[in-house]
Amino acid sequence: MPWIVLFIAGLFEIAWAVGLKYSDGFSKLWPSVFTVASMIISMALLAYSVKHLPVGTAYAVWTGIGAVGTAILGMFLFNESKEFVRIFFIFLIIVGIVGLKLFTAEQAS
Repeated sequence: MPWIVLFIAGLFEIAWAVGLKYSDGFSKLWPSVFTVASMIISMALLAYSVKHLPVGTAYAVWTGIGAVGTAILGMFLFNESKEFVRIFFIFLIIVGIVGLKLFTAEQAS
């Protein structure tokens, strides 16, 4: 269960990171509200996860999910670079996330 919650926290991290772009420096009300709400939910879910997983692993996976998702959405929503090298390094982040998941045991709470 903590891994599922952590994955959802990562999705909300993607949401707030992309929301930052749409909020235009917090100058647009509804995108700003969405962004702040996503931040709060993401942090709350991360906080739950670190009660059951090592903090270093949980944080690395959370930021990795956020980085990968935000980079991919940036390519499609904001026409950011789709160069092979960039995609290769995004792939390496995914490999790191999977590795951490495979080799990390949940802690007893």
